Amino acid sequence: MQIVRIGLDLAKYVFEVHGVDQHGKIAVRKRLRRDAVSRFFANLAPSLVGMEASNGAHFWARVLTGLGHEVRLISPQFVTPYVKSNKNDRNDAEAICEAVGRPTMRFVPPKSADQLAVQAVHRIRRRLVTDRVKLANQIRGLLSEHGVVIARDITRLRRSLAVIVGSSDDGLSDLVRALISELQVELTELDRRIASYDRRIRDLFRNSDVCQRLGKIEGIGPVTATALIVAVGDPKCFMNGKQDPRSLWLSKLRERRHPNVAAVALANKNARIVWAMLSRDKSYEPALSMKVA
Repeated sequence: MQIVRIGLDLAKYVFEVHGVDQHGKIAVRKRLRRDAVSRFFANLAPSLVGMEASNGAHFWARVLTGLGHEVRLISPQFVTPYVKSNKNDRNDAEAICEAVGRPTMRFVPPKSADQLAVQAVHRIRRRLVTDRVKLANQIRGLLSEHGVVIARDITRLRRSLAVIVGSSDDGLSDLVRALISELQVELTELDRRIASYDRRIRDLFRNSDVCQRLGKIEGIGPVTATALIVAVGDPKCFMNGKQDPRSLWLSKLRERRHPNVAAVALANKNARIVWAMLSRDKSYEPALSMKVA
């Protein structure tokens, strides 16, 4: 009995396998320890393997593809309707096996090791930026309780902290000033770490041919560009204010609608342009960008 389709439920240590033959009949139901997964699939004829797009899925997609199998990743939300009874690893594997065989199912493109590395850079940077926002808000809150109000602008906050830490006539106690000084050091360290990730992102941007090609799109910078590499591709910084058809379209939209609506519309248009460029392997053509639906 030849296995033609497999649902693989991923885990840290114990994996569930559910496979069917060409008639949809169960051909294998098996529990595998992590170190036995590669060996099991290496001894199988090439088959269609479905997995949920969860932690570790992209790694195993590369491994199983290297063993000759066709791997498709499915968003967990699309697997849920195929779970027939109580949710557990075995039933999940069966549901994945069923879902991966559906002709209208949508799949998640597997990411390469390089894409995952770029993704890691962005995730760490995003967490650091979030930490900085929380810290800045805490500093403002603590100071406001002592009558010191600072505008919600990180640059103004840095300047104000420099003055507060070096002053002694603003009514703050020595203890509060010492605490603010420690928080200033913490903020400076976060600035330094974020700047180091920004440099990494700029290097990734400069060294990517796709980034350079998509970088000609108005409104997309290195951060967005390298983030798009992980999903679809990558774009570049805002261009100048030249009144080309694209700029005129945006200006007229801003006159009619709220700036936030215009920003969303521009982001949507950029996303479609990026998809068109990557799917057709084309370079950016400003004159044609307005024709993208």
